[in-house]
Amino acid sequence: MPDHLEIVDALYRFGLGQDLEDRELFASSFAADAELDFRPAAARWGARPPLMSGRDAIVDTILALFSGRVDTTHQVTNPRVTVDGDTAHLTALVEAQHLLSADHGTHALLKNRYDVDLVRDGDRWVMRRVVIENAWYTGDPLAIFG
Repeated sequence: MPDHLEIVDALYRFGLGQDLEDRELFASSFAADAELDFRPAAARWGARPPLMSGRDAIVDTILALFSGRVDTTHQVTNPRVTVDGDTAHLTALVEAQHLLSADHGTHALLKNRYDVDLVRDGDRWVMRRVVIENAWYTGDPLAIFG
């Protein structure tokens, strides 16, 4: 099951790249033609973000939204993986804590379901399509995400 660990590692790189504000690590989780759909999660609190397309646009958008303004921690649990040659499918639960850097009393804790399609990229796996649905949240997501 080495592929299973490498597949889940793409989601670990996604979370830790945000937490550390590490552009290279964060970008390494995505295929060049990736899509990130946060719309189902954001709909829970009435937000309407756009579908994000392309690795550079995803990385630029998310890091610009949080860098220096929001402190995050991500925890990935319950990964389930299926592999079909050079493609894979991953589902997981991700708990994401978001705290305003200037006021940790303003926060949003999200428990999200991730539905991810991946492709093999050399010796690693990268995410091509990510759909994020919110299971529950506490705090004030609008203060974090706008």
